[in-house]
Amino acid sequence: MLFGKKSVGLKTVDFDHLPQHIAIIMDGNGRWAKRRHIPRSGGHAAGAETFRNIATYAKEIGLRYLTVYAFSTENWKRPKDEVDAIMRLLHNYLEEALRDMEKNQIHMAFFGDLTPLDPELRALCEKVESTSRKYVQCNVHICLNYGGRDEIMHAARSFAADCTAGKKRPEELTEALFDSYLYTKGVPDPDLIIRPSGEQRLSNFLLWQAAYAEFYFTDVCWPDFKKEHLLNAIRAYQLRQRRFGGT
Repeated sequence: MLFGKKSVGLKTVDFDHLPQHIAIIMDGNGRWAKRRHIPRSGGHAAGAETFRNIATYAKEIGLRYLTVYAFSTENWKRPKDEVDAIMRLLHNYLEEALRDMEKNQIHMAFFGDLTPLDPELRALCEKVESTSRKYVQCNVHICLNYGGRDEIMHAARSFAADCTAGKKRPEELTEALFDSYLYTKGVPDPDLIIRPSGEQRLSNFLLWQAAYAEFYFTDVCWPDFKKEHLLNAIRAYQLRQRRFGGT
């Protein structure tokens, strides 16, 4: 869907030249909840609703790829009740996604090691991914039990195993071949990475893929992140000149 150009305050977004792939670190749920004197689970619930809205809007404006950081390999260190609340929210969201799939027509996939998840939740993730595979216009990726270093180690082990089995030779390794061992194989690297909440770091997110990504930071916590904040990030991206190491 082409929106042409749209003003955001005094700025203009060109919807005919969107970044192909936007990645978002959905940060600030806990701080948002603390400021309102409510449990952290309330912040995660509000953040889940923001994700619904942003994913739907991404499809509306014609974005091809959206990747979100939902749960990292380090997040297991959080209190069990908080982890359980996050997993319940994910379960509920995936059930909604299955119910509304024909209407939304969004392909959903998961990046990360799903084996530690509850078997029922893991089966639901697999069902959503396989059922939505036919929709190719908008692709939403959820990074779940994901870590950038873990992904690179997983890829390195897989390549080493193929070498041991005689399927590959070490001297054959190129960046393109290594890409094929990553969770994100077949998906273009992110053009733009957005992090709300005021923090300005990657936090182990898409370390390999972020080599030439543009960054956009905002103090707005994720539950308060609206369509206009996404448009502001896209506009900031459109004002930049990407050189990829050239002049």
